[in-house]
Amino acid sequence: MIVIDSASPVPPFEQLRAQLAAQIQDRTLAVGARLPTIRRLAGDLGLAVNTVGRAYRELEEAGLIETRGAAGSFVSAAGEQGRERARRAAAEYAAVIASVGIDATEAVRIVQAALTQGVPDPT
Repeated sequence: MIVIDSASPVPPFEQLRAQLAAQIQDRTLAVGARLPTIRRLAGDLGLAVNTVGRAYRELEEAGLIETRGAAGSFVSAAGEQGRERARRAAAEYAAVIASVGIDATEAVRIVQAALTQGVPDPT
């Protein structure tokens, strides 16, 4: 269920994008699930079509959904690929941490700091 808080300082498109992304990441929306049309979701939520369209575009740019022309928008398998990539990176990180003798508590603090500060785009 998507809830848009009109009193929130977070723009409605970002509220929608974040909630859909969370549902995709926690698998509430499964890979291959068809999303409502932009017009239908806009009507259901009382939002402008452009607002929902922007949220969908950002989800598509992030690889979480894909649009198949007139067939609509669907949860992308790329989200699963991203999760697998993160698992591999975590395993590699754990190996590095073990090889340099850093304990698990410090390793977690390093990750938390990186997540808090943001990670630079590798491209």
